[in-house]
Amino acid sequence: MDSRFSWSTDYHHPTTWDQEFPPLSLPDMFAASVARKGDAPMLDFMGRQFGYAEVARGVARVARGLQQLGLGKGSRVGLFLPNVPHYVAAYYGALMAGATVVNFSPLYTVAELEAQVEDSGTDTLFTLSAAALLPTALQVLDGSSLTRLVVGSVAGGLPAAKSLLYRLFKRGEVAALPDDPRVIRFSALTANDGRPDPVAIDAQTDIALIQYTGGTTGTPKGAKLTHQNLTANARQVNAIDPDHDAEDRILGVLPFFHVFANTCVLNRTVLNGGAITMLPRFDAKQALEAITRTKTTALPGVPTMYQALLDHPDLAATDFSSLRICISGGAPMAAELREKFAAATGASLVEGYGLTESSGVVATNPYEGPVRPGTIGQPLPATHIRLLDKEDPAKDAPDGEPGELAVKGPQIMQGYWNRADADKDSFTDDGWLRTGDVAVVEAGGYLRIVDRLKDMIAVGGFKVYPSVIEAHLYEHPAVKEAIVLGVPDAYRGEAPKAFVTLEEGFDVSGEALAAWLNPKLGKHERVNAVEVRLNLPKTMIGKLDRKALRTEEGA
Repeated sequence: MDSRFSWSTDYHHPTTWDQEFPPLSLPDMFAASVARKGDAPMLDFMGRQFGYAEVARGVARVARGLQQLGLGKGSRVGLFLPNVPHYVAAYYGALMAGATVVNFSPLYTVAELEAQVEDSGTDTLFTLSAAALLPTALQVLDGSSLTRLVVGSVAGGLPAAKSLLYRLFKRGEVAALPDDPRVIRFSALTANDGRPDPVAIDAQTDIALIQYTGGTTGTPKGAKLTHQNLTANARQVNAIDPDHDAEDRILGVLPFFHVFANTCVLNRTVLNGGAITMLPRFDAKQALEAITRTKTTALPGVPTMYQALLDHPDLAATDFSSLRICISGGAPMAAELREKFAAATGASLVEGYGLTESSGVVATNPYEGPVRPGTIGQPLPATHIRLLDKEDPAKDAPDGEPGELAVKGPQIMQGYWNRADADKDSFTDDGWLRTGDVAVVEAGGYLRIVDRLKDMIAVGGFKVYPSVIEAHLYEHPAVKEAIVLGVPDAYRGEAPKAFVTLEEGFDVSGEALAAWLNPKLGKHERVNAVEVRLNLPKTMIGKLDRKALRTEEGA
């Protein structure tokens, strides 16, 4: 750790910063919770509950089925699935068989899925017979080196009554399985004795997960995350929860294929022996109903999700009495949104920070104060922080100056899959992960992200941080969402331009917003325009998508 920053004292999480996390594999972590919890609820899918012991039997059958196909150490097993029970069984089952899991977004096109299947060397792909998934998977099966598909049925995971209704009335959402030996039903794969051969796993070196980056700055890269990376991050996140021994019911609306949900919803909850209420996709009405029905205690999400819940007419009728903690990540959260959500629900809403390369989480605000709005809080236990000079990453940033955030810790990836060139750019010579985010360390050891290195706008020789301008825009009562980009400017090289959406009931022009905004900014920060839009592009998990907006603007 950089000697200037120490969290050995004045650490506000309810644990010590300076601690160790012994090596632990994901199958061993899962088995320990099964032994401890038995038939206690683990999953709730649309009202159907699955206990830990029941899920464990399914996991073992998946593992045995994969081993019977010849898969194990060195095999890559892909998951092209939404949040359904099949995902959990396939995830832990593949890991129990010794294989490496590769996550794929259910929203991928044929070209995107095929490119990552080829890059990762995925051999077997799990999916569903849903019309939104199976046709894409079948095209990839024919157009890539993929060997086989394992296809599950959504109806099979539903309660009996809902399963019957699904089969009767939603046939249009189900794709027919072809008569092809490469296509195996999930039920056929798991028709075995559920006794997989034991596999020796080295938690420190064996790759559990190849998790592709979001690709916001270029072609997605596969981060190699070991069993220890993932179990350590789950334990780190669990350690900062002052009530982790209390009853734990988490709402799983973040997609499991995303690294944020993989750690904060799936692995951490399984480690803790809690229950996960799964929704296949985020729907504000369904989420609010689930909170009341299951007496949810925790809700990880992204800012746009919390805004959607606030905007829904069912908010007032929702019982939030059980909800104690909400963790926001993926994008900066406006202070006003945080305050409104906390006031409406009575839950604590804290902002955190992480990235694919860190298994999900690096830092959060304390669950029980003091919370510093606009910061990402303090680092997780055993997470070391350093600020690098923005112009010369071989040096530390000058005291008191912003610098590129660099991280070390047990959750940091082993590098990128087949991308040694990218490893050189992403790590310093002495092994610190370069995040590409510009940060400052404030009094009390709280971290504040001030921008992305690649998002900084060069205005006549000055560096302008878009987040500074966005923060001012969010102060205007009419502004709901805001993004600032650098656009070509004949005189200054680049100039900031803002894009906003408006809160319901407001009718304000871009010209009026620019006139209100610019006097609050330095001369070099002033925008050349504010463009009001009905919608702004978002990524697959609901983050405002700067890359897509930049592409639109360039076109």
